[in-house]
Amino acid sequence: MTAYPYGDAITAGIDDLAHFTDGGRLTRLYLTPPHRQAAERVMAWMREAGMSARVDAAGSVVGRYEGATPGAPALLLGSHIDTVRDAGRFDGNLGVLLALAVVQKLNRDKRRLPFAVEVLAFGDEEGVRFPSTLGGSRAIAGRFDPAILDEKDTAGITRRRALEDFGCDPSRIAAEARRPEKVLGYVEAHIEQGPVLEAENLPVAVVTAINGASRGMVTISGEAGHAGTVPMGLRRDALAAAAEMIVAIERRAQYEPDLVATVGRLILQSPATNTIAGQATFSIDLRAPSNEARLAALADIKSEIGKIAKKRGVAATADFTYDAPAARCDAALSDALGAAISRLGLPVRRLPSGAGHDGMALSGAFPIAMLFVRCKGGISHNPAEYASPQDIDLAARALIDFVENFQPRPS
Repeated sequence: MTAYPYGDAITAGIDDLAHFTDGGRLTRLYLTPPHRQAAERVMAWMREAGMSARVDAAGSVVGRYEGATPGAPALLLGSHIDTVRDAGRFDGNLGVLLALAVVQKLNRDKRRLPFAVEVLAFGDEEGVRFPSTLGGSRAIAGRFDPAILDEKDTAGITRRRALEDFGCDPSRIAAEARRPEKVLGYVEAHIEQGPVLEAENLPVAVVTAINGASRGMVTISGEAGHAGTVPMGLRRDALAAAAEMIVAIERRAQYEPDLVATVGRLILQSPATNTIAGQATFSIDLRAPSNEARLAALADIKSEIGKIAKKRGVAATADFTYDAPAARCDAALSDALGAAISRLGLPVRRLPSGAGHDGMALSGAFPIAMLFVRCKGGISHNPAEYASPQDIDLAARALIDFVENFQPRPS
């Protein structure tokens, strides 16, 4: 018996999946040969655990462990097995293997619950290969847009063709939608991808919401000029205006709990050491677990950009093309997760998720909940990503306890 039986076994499985990659470092994009290899390995594990297993029409792995009554409504567990480029091993994969550990325990105990358990291994969470993302979870939720089948990757391959090459039938995607009365909820375990749990020395937490996000670009038009001949008071410096706006954006988010604002890109037109910038463009990524707080901050930021532009004699346009509403986690599911954590003798920490997850696509169609697991340094999307076997073991025990004690809502 190892020190952390669940944690050690799951870590070994994560290491095994890391072999399926396109290149030296872990890169496993949606509908590629490494994705297919990982899907086959997950299906083999599912079948060993007494589940039926298949790849659905959208490329997701679906495993089902029947309840005491065949065809009963199902509790959905899972995460994703696709990765970003040069990824870490734990993002997504951990949630799939934690879900699988639940069914392995039920199968070892020869136990059938009053409901079925399904383990989902989505393949389109990261959105690296095609312009849109969450296609697998949107299919389950009945929200798949057939128009995205015509999207192309950088090699000119359409999503439709990639699905067919993967062995899927795109014409069957609509049939993957689940009827709400057949789904009891969706629960995903995931590394935190942030530093809060490590800072507070806690192994796990209950997620309150998946943050909504607004993203856009701000373009500032001033006047280019000679760095040595234009007096400071007569300048229309686009870069200086952008700098003041960026600080104002940071300031707006700094003092409001759970609101985060990031400027990740700054682009100058014809930059030169001895030239005043005539045009600057920068990105904004604004996130919060409350739609109201996020949209209020967005309105304030747009207003402040306008004021700074007027003061500095430049023109500014803000074009926001991405708006994803926050996904609130279900109170009953979250409380049940919290109770399972408490039964392990651990404090129940609640915090929002700043990163997106498949639960965003499922929210509103079914109740959702999430369990966070501490990760070293809060590092994710990076080969240094790490969660300890001890923390993984605790997360597995919490998730097993949650499922074994789960009480479906009366119909």
